[in-house]
Amino acid sequence: MRKDQILLIMFLSFATVFGKAESKNQSSKVSCWLTNPNTGTYLKKQTEALNFAVTSNVNPSITVNPLTKYQSMDGFGFAMTGGSAFLINKLAPTDRANLVKELFSNDSTAIGISYLRISLGASDLSSSVFTYDDIDPSKVDTTLQYFSIKPDLDDLIPVLKSAIAINPNIKILASPWSAPVWMKTNKSTKGGSLRKEYFGVYARYFVKYIQAMRANGITIDAITPQNEPLNPDNNPSMFMSAEDQAVFVKNYLGPEFTKADIKTKIILYDHNCDLPSYPLTVLNDPDARKYSNGSAFHLYNGNIAALSTVHNAYPDKNVYFTEQWVGAPGNFAENLKWHLKNLIIGAPRNWSKNVIEWNLASDPNYYPHTDGGCTTCLGALTIGNSVSRNVAYYIIAHASKFVPTGSLRIESNEVDNLPNVAYLTPTGKKVLIVLNESNSTQTFNIQFNKKIVGHSLAAGAVATYVW
Repeated sequence: MRKDQILLIMFLSFATVFGKAESKNQSSKVSCWLTNPNTGTYLKKQTEALNFAVTSNVNPSITVNPLTKYQSMDGFGFAMTGGSAFLINKLAPTDRANLVKELFSNDSTAIGISYLRISLGASDLSSSVFTYDDIDPSKVDTTLQYFSIKPDLDDLIPVLKSAIAINPNIKILASPWSAPVWMKTNKSTKGGSLRKEYFGVYARYFVKYIQAMRANGITIDAITPQNEPLNPDNNPSMFMSAEDQAVFVKNYLGPEFTKADIKTKIILYDHNCDLPSYPLTVLNDPDARKYSNGSAFHLYNGNIAALSTVHNAYPDKNVYFTEQWVGAPGNFAENLKWHLKNLIIGAPRNWSKNVIEWNLASDPNYYPHTDGGCTTCLGALTIGNSVSRNVAYYIIAHASKFVPTGSLRIESNEVDNLPNVAYLTPTGKKVLIVLNESNSTQTFNIQFNKKIVGHSLAAGAVATYVW
């Protein structure tokens, strides 16, 4: 073989190897989705090339380690309040179908909501107060012969079914704001407590609800016994002490679920992070604990680290984050920063399996709501003559679009000014969500498999990186 032929073969071999290496390098390209309220950038995919390389610099590094795994994620989403369902359902059919697809689909133009919270009966963001057994308060219905989910048939159930048609695996949590008034100590929709003689009837009320929703094609993955059990001031609302919740779960709700072969999870508490002693009181009762899947939290008071306090006490029980509002008219930049740091990043880093923001939709005047309900709850969507997307939409979308159900939280180190959380998806993708909480641009590295890629985030910006 001539020397020039040998050189040609060597060149072609080198080109083939180099091409494969270049192809592999391109396949490891990091995509970046950015929200920067200061530039009017909202969940926008960036065009800059971001590729891992063997290099070094003096910038701080966020190291992502998929070998260290934590909890699996159930999902991210919103409360589908009765008012939210009403507003979505009254859209023109094409607009409604397009919006539902945008919210619940996993395609490239959607945000992939995977978890919904609904009210078992009315919440304060329903147009009126109701339960599923409303009779004259002077009478009783211990056989629940008047039980009916009819109030949900017009709006909530149709919208849920349209979401399920797009994402059959969506998880739904149901929470009651109040028992029927005839079961309560004060015979009122607001405040009062569940009378002890009706604990058993109320447990059967939950069973009938889950069965009725199932008959309408809707699986309730989990319930909480009471929304905000220490807040008797909303309309509707009901007070339930930790001691009463333990008795209700261990002697009534848990046994009734077992008797009816109900697999729906029972999740405790569903209130603020300032009193982790509440769920711990219930979990300390071994008979209540055996029926409990875990505990749920809000963050109107307290610190998100309370989730770890409860997790560390009972690591075999799950923790969840189930509600946080945005108060109207809202401050986009400040709300984005607070919710990303405390909820999207903070809650999963403290073992939460989900993050749910409060109401999915409101109208331009923050309706519907009950008389005595929240008058300044800004929806993730404002639905009037058109549909606009507010800060909560982007807060959730930075996770829901990229972190599907079944993803695992994985190790990523904490870096000053750059709160972050990382995931490994079921298809093997790595996802890193980073917030710049400082007042100046931060330049940093993402380190993975002993290689780094550098990036900068402006003050108050958030980015989701996927590779």
